[in-house]
Amino acid sequence: MLPAAASWCEAEGTVTNSERRVQRVRQALQPPGQARDDITILCDLARLLGHDWGHPTAEAVWDELRRLSPNHTGMSYGRLEALGGLQWPCYTEDHPGTLFLHGRLWDTLDQGPKAPLHAVEYDPPVEHLDDEFPIRLTTGRRLDSYNTGVQSSGYRSPLRRGETLDLSPDDGRRYGIRDGECVRISSRRGSIMAPVRYDATLRPGLAFMTLHFQDEVETNLLTIDAVDPKSGTAEFKAAAIRIDKLDAVDEVG
Repeated sequence: MLPAAASWCEAEGTVTNSERRVQRVRQALQPPGQARDDITILCDLARLLGHDWGHPTAEAVWDELRRLSPNHTGMSYGRLEALGGLQWPCYTEDHPGTLFLHGRLWDTLDQGPKAPLHAVEYDPPVEHLDDEFPIRLTTGRRLDSYNTGVQSSGYRSPLRRGETLDLSPDDGRRYGIRDGECVRISSRRGSIMAPVRYDATLRPGLAFMTLHFQDEVETNLLTIDAVDPKSGTAEFKAAAIRIDKLDAVDEVG
């Protein structure tokens, strides 16, 4: 394990976010102890393996990438500085960047082959709703957490509130469940317990949970193991569930 500088504050370079925007990262602090930036570490390793790459700057490495990647050719450090970042593809030094990745599909200029589009027939979720499991559960993420908390649970957030079963207020009233009440959520594969949270943005018949708090609420006990026949993507977003009040469950038990 090599002590590396924190790239967001102790090194020079670039960062690309989820909307393909490339932005400059500027060194604000010197790395502590023997920590060094990634370029220095890689060049020293290359030298030990018999290849002298010299001592390139972050800008020189970026310029080499621009020469090899047509999508980044127009993204000089100067332009990134002046414009606050650019979105790839950015083909030339006067290209404005690409707001929509496949915008060229609607462009009248000839910029290479068009991306192929395939029409497919709609295939509904594998698991059907019925009287026993009448609610569709979809799973996803919340803003303050990332997956199961490996990268985020060590930090406090005013947005974090633990796992909940998010329901439309209409569904809450229909099933006689109060906002904040703990309930049993069951699918054809298992059951878990979680408090209800009313969410007015959800349409009736649709519920939402996350996968962030598996140590507390094992949401994926409910999800189905079906996969898309073409992509292999798991169908975590469409399980059929029912909701039982805990006092009713206790009475049956």
